[in-house]
Amino acid sequence: MKQAIVARADVGMGKGKLAAQVAHASLSAYEDTPDRTRKEWKGGGQKKVVLKGESEQQLFELADKAEREGLPNAVVRDAGHTQLEPGTVTALAVGPGDEDAVDRVTGDLSLF
Repeated sequence: MKQAIVARADVGMGKGKLAAQVAHASLSAYEDTPDRTRKEWKGGGQKKVVLKGESEQQLFELADKAEREGLPNAVVRDAGHTQLEPGTVTALAVGPGDEDAVDRVTGDLSLF
């Protein structure tokens, strides 16, 4: 079991902002995960990776792939209170889910 969070590297988020957006994405996708999968992922150590995203378009394309794989996913849009314009897409979480399925969606991306 694994969760992958894809954070945009092209919008110039500071480290704290990046961490917050990754956390929002992780929790949002987790909340949409079936109970059995949640328990298995939590019991297995909550494995997750943070990966580099290149654009808003890429995140939406990956979200579509996640949907086709049947994986929970969540796109995060920033509220615009600090560094970014309101509505800026900042991150995508894919999973938790079967590691092979998550890798079919995000396996070509680099670690952040």
